Amino acid sequence: MGKEQFSRMNAKAPRHDPLHVQLMGPSENDPLPQGKQPRAKAARNERKNKADANFVDAKLSRKILSIAQEQQDEIRREERGGLSSDDDEEENTFGKKAASGGNRNFIPTIGDSDEEDSDMEEADDFGTFDEIEIDQRDAELLAKFMPAAPKEKKTLADLIMEKINAQNAANAAAAAAAASGDVVVPGSEKKKGPLDSAMDYADDDETGDNRPMPMGLSPKVIEVYSKVGLLLSRYKSGKLPKAFKIIPSLQNWEEILYITAPENWTVHATYQATRIFTSNLKEKQAHKFFSLVLLDKIRDDIADNKKLNYHLYMALKKSLYKSKAFFKGILFPLCESGNCTLKEAAIVGSVITKVSIPVLHSAAALLRLADMEYTGPNSLFIRVLLDKKYALPYKVIDALVDHFLRFKMDPRPMPVLWHQSFLIFAQRYKSDITPDQKQALIELLRFKTHEGISPEIRRELVNSVARGEMLPEPTDDDMLMDI
Repeated sequence: MGKEQFSRMNAKAPRHDPLHVQLMGPSENDPLPQGKQPRAKAARNERKNKADANFVDAKLSRKILSIAQEQQDEIRREERGGLSSDDDEEENTFGKKAASGGNRNFIPTIGDSDEEDSDMEEADDFGTFDEIEIDQRDAELLAKFMPAAPKEKKTLADLIMEKINAQNAANAAAAAAAASGDVVVPGSEKKKGPLDSAMDYADDDETGDNRPMPMGLSPKVIEVYSKVGLLLSRYKSGKLPKAFKIIPSLQNWEEILYITAPENWTVHATYQATRIFTSNLKEKQAHKFFSLVLLDKIRDDIADNKKLNYHLYMALKKSLYKSKAFFKGILFPLCESGNCTLKEAAIVGSVITKVSIPVLHSAAALLRLADMEYTGPNSLFIRVLLDKKYALPYKVIDALVDHFLRFKMDPRPMPVLWHQSFLIFAQRYKSDITPDQKQALIELLRFKTHEGISPEIRRELVNSVARGEMLPEPTDDDMLMDI
């Protein structure tokens, strides 16, 4: 007989433990077999790590609760910002009740709307700007630099009315020529397109507005955009009509925008419109929208409430992403108006401080402000732009030097804003001026002084190395100290 082969399959299973031992199960304190010791230890460590992971210490708990409280406060703040005190229960533009809820059966009559591009962005630093406090003497000095007659400001309605009056004059001239017997060449009349109508004006009953409407538009177009304007005058939140979103793509977008009556828009609608027009219009067209619509809304709100509404502030911030259009449509008209208040300048300046601007656009803005007729807000904007510490071209540096030097023989004392902008210029760009400019600015301090600011300006200029100057050679004592 051969030897029986041993195999694990044929091996007898070890005798089981007694029943009462199996029921009790192994304990963590029981000694484990030598071969199973590492695995059991790893299992115990894993259980311990899981228990530690589920534990949150007191410091982390306080931090989590603080973040949750801030989020709740922000939600409540946004809800209060999206509703006026008089319209908390009023139905919004698209049939949704404001925060308390309500009837949702209203369906807009103008087309469908796309989903909103994005929600309102965070603005934790909204409205934070340095409050400018000036005494009575400085206020009188600033008043001396204000023009006697502020520059006349044109609105979108004025622009459209000029076109309407010009068209009326042309029609009257054509009618007079026809009455005098002049021959009219066939086909010389302007042919009307499919959207045009024989009616030059919309009926007051259709639009509900007594304003004259642009000529050459279909009554249906006027009716649709008049209803869009009515919706925007009540808009709080939700989707915008497609008819409004396509306005930037229209060739006569100014006339269509005029029909919607931008002066009656809510602040929420103004913000949404600014987002759409900033994203879809070119620089030249966007600066018209900023100048004719957004600037007036901002100034009126500041004049009425002594501060700027959250949504208008965000609209102003959004407009700065087209910086060239922002400067041409908001900053320059504001400075040239002649009646810009320091509060308006401080709010606009705070937006400029928070948003990054291309260097060339900032340089061009400084060049324009330096050559502009001086007012107090000009110095504030110059100070804000200089404080961004951009590397400016020498042409801009020279223009700023000339800007300060032109007041050397001015008999009027300069306001503190002028001295502050002078100090910022000396601190940031003292190494970019020529030696002659440096001496001229030091000489200027003899004529225009401020007891608290002028000594600092002199110290910055005297201890600086001008453009083209050689650095002073170290003395022997300095060399010995280095060794």
